[in-house]
Amino acid sequence: MTTPQHPPFPPHDSRREPDAEDGTGRGDGHHGTDGPGSPGGAGGVGGHGGSSEHGGGHGHSHVHSHGPAAPVSRHLRKVIAAILIPFTAAVLVGLAVLWPGGAPSHERTGVGFDRQTQQATVTKVVELSCQSVNASGGTPTGDTSTAEGSAAVQQATGDCKRATIRVDTGKDKGRTFSEIVQPDQTRQLHEGQEVVVAYEPSAPKDLQYSVTDINRRLPLALLAGIFALAVVVVGRLRGLMALVSLAISFLVLNFFVLPAILQGSNPLVVAVIGSSAIMLIALYLCHGLSARTSVAVLGTLISLLLIGVLGSLFIGWAALTGNTDDNTGLIHGLYPSIDMSGLLLAGVIIGSLGVLDDVTVTQTSAVWELHEANPSMGWRGLYRAGIRIGRDHIASVVNTLVLAYAGAALPLLLLFSIAQSSVGTVANSELVAEEIVRTLVGSIGLVASVPVTTALAALVVSADRPATQAAGAVPGAGAALVRGGRGRRRKR
Repeated sequence: MTTPQHPPFPPHDSRREPDAEDGTGRGDGHHGTDGPGSPGGAGGVGGHGGSSEHGGGHGHSHVHSHGPAAPVSRHLRKVIAAILIPFTAAVLVGLAVLWPGGAPSHERTGVGFDRQTQQATVTKVVELSCQSVNASGGTPTGDTSTAEGSAAVQQATGDCKRATIRVDTGKDKGRTFSEIVQPDQTRQLHEGQEVVVAYEPSAPKDLQYSVTDINRRLPLALLAGIFALAVVVVGRLRGLMALVSLAISFLVLNFFVLPAILQGSNPLVVAVIGSSAIMLIALYLCHGLSARTSVAVLGTLISLLLIGVLGSLFIGWAALTGNTDDNTGLIHGLYPSIDMSGLLLAGVIIGSLGVLDDVTVTQTSAVWELHEANPSMGWRGLYRAGIRIGRDHIASVVNTLVLAYAGAALPLLLLFSIAQSSVGTVANSELVAEEIVRTLVGSIGLVASVPVTTALAALVVSADRPATQAAGAVPGAGAALVRGGRGRRRKR
């Protein structure tokens, strides 16, 4: 696809005809950017002299649009508002009705994440013989080729470590305890290391604390800071707005979605309302309150509805319970009223939202820019050009989505490979079937969002074009941008 080069500021010449090859029958909307808070997005029909029937003296706009120009008429803005305002009102009502008072309390089980933890530091590590600390004290016999036999030999003949740990937080701050580290343990402690310890008040005093994990707050915080810096440096104001919307998304998840599900609300309804709120906040905050962003919102909404319908259908048809590992089993044990299959569907919807935003915004922007480069192009031409861009986007994003899920399930897939299970057996297991349904349903919604959003954007931006401009203002080199559009021939 060859992109024509247009001078940024065509010279004003009253002798030029409005159908000249440089396309001065339109305003220079390509200088407008759809910044945050912009009322209009990128307009290509702006200016007070864009109509060809006024003669060549005002064939181009005298107001070179360095700021955003209004892309659509008042009528079309009313049509878009008539759709989005009731939808936004419904989301706000849903938030108000389902807003939880906080996660319901329960008695801690001491299993997994459901236990009290404190911060601690390893103050001393000494080596000693494993035989002196193990209970049996005898040399093991039997098959040492297995993992269990090899571990038993190491524990009997190897060198162990006794770590002294000091509790740094909580009511027992300053208290110390000892823990034996076996030679075959994956987590080896060293002096000065910060750790996380679990507290079990019902255990004997010398066994109340135990090391459960490493304190990773510093490297994670540093990585998050590097990420935020990179986003702001490259994205500038847009990047800053993206970080703000990301923070708001986490707030919606933590203070609405999760507590509402724990309180017994329908997970599907909560996910739809929560994801809709995140979508509205993220898109309008990052891309501005404009018609262009509103079209992206509509495209995302339609795609989310499709994902919800397909997900509900196939999760029920495949009899997926959503209770497939220790964590989901613990949730079901603590809160039996939670619909675990509904929770699975909620995860599919929320997980697909981020990728959908990317696709719908890109497609809407592409159609707007195509119209800006060639305002006389009909909606069919805009759609055909936009869908060609979308096909490239689909190929890369779907592959990204599938590989992201495959990467998350890599240990599980490796386990099946070790067991030498067939592909059919692996795919039929509920653990893998969940990921297959999640991936395919999200990918179908992603693929569908391209033609849906492209068609919406093409219809909106072309319907706003004045008839006189379509008849008289014909761009020249800009016609090479798109094949199949109408009104592209120059007058001879």
